[in-house]
Amino acid sequence: MDKENKKPLFRSVILKASLIFVVSYLVSLFVWLGIKGYYGLVITTIASYAITLFQGVDIVSIVRNGDLVSVGFIPEKYGVQILKTTIDVPISNYTFNAPLTFAIMAAFYPFLKSKRIYIEALLILVVVHFLFVFSLEGEKLSGALETQGYTKGGAATQIFWEFLWGFINNMVVRFEPFLIGAYLYFFRNRTPSAKPAKQKKKK
Repeated sequence: MDKENKKPLFRSVILKASLIFVVSYLVSLFVWLGIKGYYGLVITTIASYAITLFQGVDIVSIVRNGDLVSVGFIPEKYGVQILKTTIDVPISNYTFNAPLTFAIMAAFYPFLKSKRIYIEALLILVVVHFLFVFSLEGEKLSGALETQGYTKGGAATQIFWEFLWGFINNMVVRFEPFLIGAYLYFFRNRTPSAKPAKQKKKK
């Protein structure tokens, strides 16, 4: 009798989650198309300033044109516009899975005991997008600066940036919804840590 009662309950849960997923995907897709450009500009700006700390370059321009954010770099020790290297960062190349990821997050809502996990999942999403832009610019700058003779990082440096960029682009970004879904699944039963009760002071 218990098993018979569990089957309709299980089906209703699956149906509810599926309905939430479909509706959330359509809504998030519509909203994302409106804010994707601004989000991409912010992520590219942050990642571009971060890469200057590792590549010895300065930023001279950041311009968004539709789906592309073009970032102009010049070698820090030269500082002249004639040595400018421009890197185009396609926003859709690392955000195409975002609506699907948001839909998966919404579908997990009824199963999460702590809603704080959503903040953690969103943080993971932002970090993945940041790493995409960071590794893309690092790989392109490394090759461009060495080709022009401004740096001598060697083959090891170029291989490192190529590996990092290839791993983030071909693995992490493409499996982004699965990573977020797996994170929510394994931590769905985590409860908020209770604050320790204040002990009464003894007289």
